[in-house]
Amino acid sequence: MSIKVLLPTAFIRHTDGVKKVDSVATNLPGLVDDLGVKFPALGAHIKDEQGKLRPFINVYVNDEDIRFLGGESHTFEDGDEIMLIPSIAGGCV
Repeated sequence: MSIKVLLPTAFIRHTDGVKKVDSVATNLPGLVDDLGVKFPALGAHIKDEQGKLRPFINVYVNDEDIRFLGGESHTFEDGDEIMLIPSIAGGCV
């Protein structure tokens, strides 16, 4: 089984320019661990002190928010495309 992980521009500075990563992770906790092993600098930005994905990182599985698929308990399927997107806040009032 293999999934593809797409990383936004904000993260590629921590991956030496790599934008796409293949992984054999079967769920979100496994993916977070896998990315931390492959790219320690990225792991430091996406994982909290307990090794969990930071709350400001949104995860999409085939363009669907993972929260609507069961969150951390969702099982990835072969060929899934996963996107990690950091939340962006700000603006003018």
